[in-house]
Amino acid sequence: MRCNRHRLRSFVSGVCLVSCLLQLSFDSPVFSQSPPNATSIDSSHAFPPPIKARHDSPGVIIQPGKVIRTEVDLALVNVTVTDPFDRMVIGLDQDNFRVYEDGVEQEIIAFSSEDIPVSVGVILDLSGSMKNKIGKARAAITEFLRTANKDDDFFLVGFNAHAELMSTFTHDSEYIQSCVFSATPNGPTALLDAVYLGISYMKTSKHTKRALFIFSDGGDNHSRHSRGEIKQLVREADVQLYAIGFYDPLGYPYKTPEEMHGPSLLEELTEMTGGQVSPGGHLEDLPAIAAKIGAELRNQYVLGYTPSNHVYDGQWRKIRVRLRPPRGVPPLLVHAKIGYYAKPQ
Repeated sequence: MRCNRHRLRSFVSGVCLVSCLLQLSFDSPVFSQSPPNATSIDSSHAFPPPIKARHDSPGVIIQPGKVIRTEVDLALVNVTVTDPFDRMVIGLDQDNFRVYEDGVEQEIIAFSSEDIPVSVGVILDLSGSMKNKIGKARAAITEFLRTANKDDDFFLVGFNAHAELMSTFTHDSEYIQSCVFSATPNGPTALLDAVYLGISYMKTSKHTKRALFIFSDGGDNHSRHSRGEIKQLVREADVQLYAIGFYDPLGYPYKTPEEMHGPSLLEELTEMTGGQVSPGGHLEDLPAIAAKIGAELRNQYVLGYTPSNHVYDGQWRKIRVRLRPPRGVPPLLVHAKIGYYAKPQ
């Protein structure tokens, strides 16, 4: 399973709220090129600007084309908006969003809808239960990597009885593909350990936008870490999780109890980060599924706010993102992480 040509860098501790140097481009709230299956919103029909939320932290003046530099703690929330047909909605602006932390509205002081670089960890199931599905997984990874931008970087974790870092961060998507195609499925499944390794290594990422992309049937029968531990870790990490689930048919005779609970495990892990699971049942559907997730990941709205609650006590804080959409549009759905832990400074 080993395929690593890079030297592993030492891990550094990460936090959900970071004192950061944030670099976002604010040339336009509307993308120059629409991703596939996207709905564009005409901002000329938007509601008038609302009253600003009251809080103690000062706002950052955003100048088009300028770099924002701030020494305050900034909470970043990646947001995907879809219409009733599950198509991405682009063209919204800052005034269309509301962010609430523990029920208190926060002032959005940074906003972007640009395609910014992403650090992606590819988590590949190489256990015996994937023997009849590995071809689909390889095809899906190939299609996903085709959506990459030149500044994106990737690493690869493979797992069966143990999770292993098969490639450290690289811009070379072809190298990731070669590692994927050279690996052979065998043995039990340590999915939760793989997620732990992926989140831990992601702390070395140079990009502020980070995601894990899991390719698995969701079964786990060999991890040292428990489901509860990993759910807690996922909540603490500033990483979005996506997955393509390769599930056997309901009547498949060799399905284990772990595989039967696989879909619910993947859904739990992804939904709390604002990501999602897509079933990869048919080979002919994989290009569209992988392209959709890739486009969604790289074309999200990024909202930044300084929490009005300045007490960093390690408690869980709930985040809710709501929309104030333009008139005349159908109901829209918002996908974003559900909260974070306010770690002591």
